[in-house]
Amino acid sequence: MRNCRNMRGFVQNGTMALLLLFFLVTCTNFDACGARRVRHLGSSHHHDHGVGGPKPSPSPPPSPLSPSPPPPSMSNLTSTLDRPALSGTVFNVVDFGASGDGVTDDTKAFENTWQAACKEGGGSTVLVPQNLQFLVGPISFAGANCAPNMVFQLDGTILAPTNHNIWGADLSTWLQFKNLKGLTIQGQGTIEGQGSTWWNSASEAYDNPGENSEMVELMPSNRPTALRISGSNNVAVAGITIQNSPQFHLKFDSCQVVEVHGVTISSPGNSPNTDGIHLQNSQGVSIHNTNLACGDDCISIQTGSSNVFIQNVNCGPGHGISIGGLGKGNTQATVSDVTVQDVTISGTTNGVRIKTWQGGSGSVKNIRYSNVRVSEVQKPIVIDQFYCDHTMCTNQTSAVALSDITYQNIRGTYTLQPVYLACSDAIPCSNIYLDDIELQPSIDNSHVYAPFCWKAYGDLRAPTEPPISCLQSGKP
Repeated sequence: MRNCRNMRGFVQNGTMALLLLFFLVTCTNFDACGARRVRHLGSSHHHDHGVGGPKPSPSPPPSPLSPSPPPPSMSNLTSTLDRPALSGTVFNVVDFGASGDGVTDDTKAFENTWQAACKEGGGSTVLVPQNLQFLVGPISFAGANCAPNMVFQLDGTILAPTNHNIWGADLSTWLQFKNLKGLTIQGQGTIEGQGSTWWNSASEAYDNPGENSEMVELMPSNRPTALRISGSNNVAVAGITIQNSPQFHLKFDSCQVVEVHGVTISSPGNSPNTDGIHLQNSQGVSIHNTNLACGDDCISIQTGSSNVFIQNVNCGPGHGISIGGLGKGNTQATVSDVTVQDVTISGTTNGVRIKTWQGGSGSVKNIRYSNVRVSEVQKPIVIDQFYCDHTMCTNQTSAVALSDITYQNIRGTYTLQPVYLACSDAIPCSNIYLDDIELQPSIDNSHVYAPFCWKAYGDLRAPTEPPISCLQSGKP
């Protein structure tokens, strides 16, 4: 009997031990799964921007065929999605004395509105209400005293003054936003530069002498940029229209993480030096779903710019989408990791262009153009390392080095020359890849030129139309 009781106790104790072991293992697995689940949920963020918030950046472009240079990483652009909901205090410029009649100078009212919004704290909104026109002179919206994530809601129209005496000695910029951390400029409104008074030559202006004669002597070389954003990061410009700027329409200078989408830029094709979007010393820039028509480059990418992604852009009239001119005055210049894809270019002097001055130094590398449609473009594909905007320029041996440039699926019509690749004598272009090029003349063949290459090395990946036999294979 004692042995039976001992055996029964042993079984009971063993059963309890097994149950305890099962319980511990189950709890351990449960906690581990729970911990993994928490970490997974913690890494997934959802941000509610409301109706007026910035739209998400486009998906990263597909990897090009080897050995093409890879498209720029979009990881540093996603922070444009991290904006808070636009629910801060709204400061209406009318409440600060702006008349909105298009005649009265509202500059001071805009300054006071901005200062009040800055003091309020992050997420504050400056509202330019619809159905009103505000005459505003040169103004700087500075961020030194502003909390992050300011919003400039443009639903009305801002007019530039046509009386040049109002501008003072500094004619470089009209509307400037600088040194801001988190800035959204958005709305359905318009920035109207009234640039025709600036585009006239001095001789034409003197045919109608008046109070502006002295200032007109400075034109047209010294004219304001309509909207300049400088020294800022995490910037979005969405939905607005900028038109008839005296010079550049939208300029980013020394900015990081920029998104431009749903923007319309418009000026006549003969308006001088009216670049659509001008990038300088800026990194992590996304420009998409935007319409650009102007008298110069639709997009101009200058030195110090990298990780630039351009998609679903309509360009024309204008001078095309350009990198440069770089290296002017024997300067050093660098541009890298630029992707231009799914764009339409119509009625322009150039399609996709890289231009450098003789005597410069530095590099342009990892550039990819794909899915570009051109219509009635003089020269769809251009590299010009002998760029000169004067009658005569000095011949020099040093040059900006160009390498790893891919043109893929470029199709449409041209009016002068399909391909023009004029590279430096001393530093030839290397790793130029042409794939799936189909360009047809839009006029009689007797009035167009054959493809031209000089010191250009790379590879043709497929038959091209027309044949581009001038590209030299291999390395320089």
